[in-house]
Amino acid sequence: MHITRVFWYAVVICIAIVLWGSIAPTNLNDLTVVATTFIYDHFAWFYIFVIVAMISFCIYIMFSRFGKVTLGKQNEKPEFSLLAWFAMLFSAGMGIGLVFFTTAETISHAFISSPNATPGSDQAIIESLQYAMFHWGLHGWGLYSIVALVLAYFKFRVGAPGLISATLEPLFGKKIMRGTVGHIVDTLAVFATVVGVASTLGFGSAQINSGLTYLFDAPKTFWFQLIILLIATVLFILSAWSGIGRGIKYLSTINIVVGFILLLLLFIVGPSMYILNLFTTSIGKYAGNFIEMSFELKPLNGDQRQWINEWTIFYWAWWISWAPFVGMFIARVSKGRTIREFVAGVLLAPTLVTFIFFAVFGGSALYLEQNGIAKLSALVTETVTFGMYEHYPLGTILSLITVFVIAVFFITSADSATFVLGMFSTGGQLNPSNVVKIIWGLTLSAMAAIVMYSGGIKGFQNMLIISALPLSLIIILMVVSFYKVIQQKE
Repeated sequence: MHITRVFWYAVVICIAIVLWGSIAPTNLNDLTVVATTFIYDHFAWFYIFVIVAMISFCIYIMFSRFGKVTLGKQNEKPEFSLLAWFAMLFSAGMGIGLVFFTTAETISHAFISSPNATPGSDQAIIESLQYAMFHWGLHGWGLYSIVALVLAYFKFRVGAPGLISATLEPLFGKKIMRGTVGHIVDTLAVFATVVGVASTLGFGSAQINSGLTYLFDAPKTFWFQLIILLIATVLFILSAWSGIGRGIKYLSTINIVVGFILLLLLFIVGPSMYILNLFTTSIGKYAGNFIEMSFELKPLNGDQRQWINEWTIFYWAWWISWAPFVGMFIARVSKGRTIREFVAGVLLAPTLVTFIFFAVFGGSALYLEQNGIAKLSALVTETVTFGMYEHYPLGTILSLITVFVIAVFFITSADSATFVLGMFSTGGQLNPSNVVKIIWGLTLSAMAAIVMYSGGIKGFQNMLIISALPLSLIIILMVVSFYKVIQQKE
């Protein structure tokens, strides 16, 4: 199986955290809240500079002389078709958030808590989509793009192991990065991946449960969510077992196609002209305020600063903590593409699709509440989308398709994570053994079940935010190391 020390370090830490979150969830939550508040208050500026620096570097490297460099041997062809490549990176990077936060976040910005205006006002409604695009657009995908680019370059061009620590060897030397320091770096990446995916599995089970409750009046209990989790576990382990070239690729492609069908149906039965007008206006405001939003901290207004902490800084920390997992997966499926093609594909294509999804789903939700048809802001996050469907034709069919899309996104996120964890814990093997993938799959589900039962998901999410601080330093060093090597080799 070629299991390394990183596997055992990560397992021990994860078990300790699960026990803590299970036995004393309130204590875990309280302590992590103190830590995250400290980070928000003292390092918000740092997260902003890290994210802006990554986008700037993406744009520079795409148009530089290095853009023609192939992520692999010279003239090597891509391993996957354009559609399959895009479907896999999009499924790993967005997941079930695409269906739920497209409605819940825009409704929240417009009618619950707005960045610059009174909730419910015309300005708040207009800005809601603009800020949702800001949180899910170029900034996040720029970060994923640069982490994935560094990993892919070192793995396929330099021939280094597929590990975060391997990308730092040009700065600190092979002896240090293949010793204890390197193990700590890789263990941090595994920890962030496990905690993030386990939290998502717990949240995803609750979301699917809400959909089934809405459609079939299914019971909304822990035990029903556990059954959903068990079924999903079997399916995503089977998918991971079959490998990237089969299960993961096919499921990702199916989900993207079905997701676009859902998008098209909602656009047709929804307020089409309202959506088009809102999309056009929001794109213009997003582009016009891009620089201002990128550096916005509101230091002189306590309420607005709190909003920035709870939304923008939270998202930047969240994207950073997911970067090792998503970056490694995108790197794994991007062999054979040039740097220019890679950055353009990862940075621009998902951003554009994300904007369209937010405009259609978010616009349809905003229209209902703005016109007094439905009070969606009173619903919990996992039911906003289903509550919106009630007021449009084909609501039941849209809900059925949505449950299917959530379930497949749920499976594709988990099998991608299982694959990446296998790589991280076997010294960077491109195709880790099935035994290792099964162990990680079962570990992820066990953690999700325990945390769901104990109610400790919030503490887990806070730990993910905390892990983003050291990860952001590692990402900066990865970029410096990458630039040093590419200047010497190319």
